[in-house]
Parts: sequence; C-alpha cells; structure tokens
Amino acid sequence: MWSDFIEQKKDILRGKPVIKGTRIAVDLILEKIGNGETIDELLIAYPRLTKNELLACITYGAHVLRNESFIDVA
Repeated sequence: MWSDFIEQKKDILRGKPVIKGTRIAVDLILEKIGNGETIDELLIAYPRLTKNELLACITYGAHVLRNESFIDVA
C-alpha cells in the first residue's frame, strides 16, 4: 500500500508528499517516469530507494486523481 512508503510533513518540502525518510518528492518521481525514465534507471540514480517505494509513488498519484473532484468546463 502506498501509505507504507509515502508521507507528508509540514517541515519537509513544505508538506509535499515524499518517500518516507527522504526529501525525494513524489511529483519528482512521477515526472521522471512521465519523461521516460524507467524504474531500473531510477533505482540506479537513487540507490537508497526500492522498487516498492517507486511503485508507491505511482499508486499515490492514481489515488490522488481518483479522489479528485472535477467540474465540467465545456
């Protein structure tokens, strides 16, 4: 579950969601994946991270969007 790996604390990156025990923001990881970096490449770039932590970032992003309220702009 993503909540095992993601935390928000007001004194860490002004409350942005980060990987627990780090200052690595979830949005940074999602942006890198969106720009084509692979999980394996990220594990090399961030050797302290685990595959499960990176997957938790993706799951967290889905969770946020799933619980978002949308309004019709058309």
